[in-house]
Amino acid sequence: MAKKPTSVYDESKIKTLSSLEHIRLRTGMYIGRLGDGSSLDDGIYILLKEVVDNAIDEYIMGHGKKIDIALKDETVSIRDYGRGIPLGKVIECVSVINTGAKYNDDVFQFSVGLNGVGTKAVNALSSHFKVVAYRDGKYSEATFSRGKLRSKKTGRVSGQVDGTYVEFIPDEEIFSEYSFNLDFIEQRLWNYAYLNSGLRLYLNKQKFESKNGLLDLLKGEVGDSTVYEVGHYKGKQLEFAFTHTHSYGETYFSFVNGQFTSDGGTHQSAFREGVLKGINEFFKKNFSGVDVREGFSGAVAVKLKSPVFESQTKNKLGNAEIRSWIVSEVRSAVVDHLHKNRTAAQELEKKIVSNEKLRKELNTVKKEAKEAAKKIAIKIPNLKDCKYHLEDGKKGEHSTIFITEGQSASGSMVTARDVNTQAVFSLRGKPQNAFGKGKAAIYKNEELYNMMMALGIEDDLENLRYGRIVIATDADYDGFHIRNLLLTFYLNYFEELVIANRVYILETPLFRVRNKKETRYCYTEREKETAVSEVKGPEVTRFKGLGEISPKEFGQFIDENIRLIEVNIRSIKTVPNTLEFYMGKNTPERRDYIMENLV
Repeated sequence: MAKKPTSVYDESKIKTLSSLEHIRLRTGMYIGRLGDGSSLDDGIYILLKEVVDNAIDEYIMGHGKKIDIALKDETVSIRDYGRGIPLGKVIECVSVINTGAKYNDDVFQFSVGLNGVGTKAVNALSSHFKVVAYRDGKYSEATFSRGKLRSKKTGRVSGQVDGTYVEFIPDEEIFSEYSFNLDFIEQRLWNYAYLNSGLRLYLNKQKFESKNGLLDLLKGEVGDSTVYEVGHYKGKQLEFAFTHTHSYGETYFSFVNGQFTSDGGTHQSAFREGVLKGINEFFKKNFSGVDVREGFSGAVAVKLKSPVFESQTKNKLGNAEIRSWIVSEVRSAVVDHLHKNRTAAQELEKKIVSNEKLRKELNTVKKEAKEAAKKIAIKIPNLKDCKYHLEDGKKGEHSTIFITEGQSASGSMVTARDVNTQAVFSLRGKPQNAFGKGKAAIYKNEELYNMMMALGIEDDLENLRYGRIVIATDADYDGFHIRNLLLTFYLNYFEELVIANRVYILETPLFRVRNKKETRYCYTEREKETAVSEVKGPEVTRFKGLGEISPKEFGQFIDENIRLIEVNIRSIKTVPNTLEFYMGKNTPERRDYIMENLV
């Protein structure tokens, strides 16, 4: 048998990619995930964000109070009224990596895009990209396709205010099938408005503007369910708002230079510490952090000259040197606020004392549950754990726990999973409906208790063991019901898991198209039709459950090509009413809804 020739490794194999070629080849390094537009963190929204960030930076530096954004079909356009890119550098600023003014503190002091990549990535990942800079009655325009310059022109223009216009179409070669969700874009624009009081943003002529910054944000998020009036502080580099609600756990909305940091970071932990110190100083008490934070909702935003993020997508801040001044400023502001708002202070103290009482009562229930569980925290039934967890740093940041229904689905998953980063927790049946129940109910229900302990979230999210919690149920009525029951559990007791983008739903195939030579699993009607046209003499099966997939084949659904739907909520204030409607007692409204939408 002839020996297979090995490929030669010499100088000819060494490639040097241009910066734009590298962006197209290693897209994830620059914009995170690709996605199809069904998640807020999908690439098409990151492209929009990168361009709007530049317009926001102009506003922060005192230039232009309005940003116009338009979305028509797949074409996005953004027009700011700032200084405009210097006309002689327009092409370089959108096509040459590490070119820009963001490195100059005299021009941009508190910028998000400090790496000089943003608009270059948008350019490289767009089938059509156009930029026009207007300055002093002159303009410079350049048009690109997939990062390559197609045309350029300059000249004089009348009737145009200084600023920059950018227009782009995300490249279908990169993003495949995608569509923009206006709700996600509106959510991001509201955040921009809250963080930049006085700025007006327009999306297809709809206005987004906030007069009171984070005060408006927190009021908009928690609604009228506050224990006391929202407190608000705004300094030169720090702004925050806080209150307590009747919900469980603690909820945070944290930002750095206008960037939402979903995973928090130094600024968020310093804010938490400062609030606790301020409250204890004002009341001259030594309240426990657990009692102070139960039901706490806060928003915090900082402006930093040199933010250090833990990834290109800027979800977590790493600057350690900012902790002490944030703690000090928050502590002082909280004390000052409570002195000036005695009614709020009285209600806050009542809330903390009530939390303390409930915690002590709950500790009794916890003790009984733990004794009954017989060291359940060490060995949890129905949990097939993985080797690495969040606490293991980079090795565990992508750790995933799949919550499955029954042994048949989990059996295939356990065999096919990556034992280093993928765990499986198998439900024995339908979990209890947690709607309207107190936290003690978790300790009285073995299944819910086991799930909480498996996740490591009994006391707070600091000890969360997995980067992603994936609900993996069948695409049938029972599967959807279990999915709703699990979502009710998370939103009722641990809504901060959802806010932190930790909860997902596994997309499962709906059809199997096969012949004797090949088998294809299809997630949509369109995929099924394509498969039917390409597979000779196909047998088409409507796919019923995960348990029908053999372990050998299951790996393709949970490997790097895994399809996940991120669970997110538009506003936490809508959660109680939504849960009441779907998971509460049967009402005439729900019956009417079912009758109207019955297929």
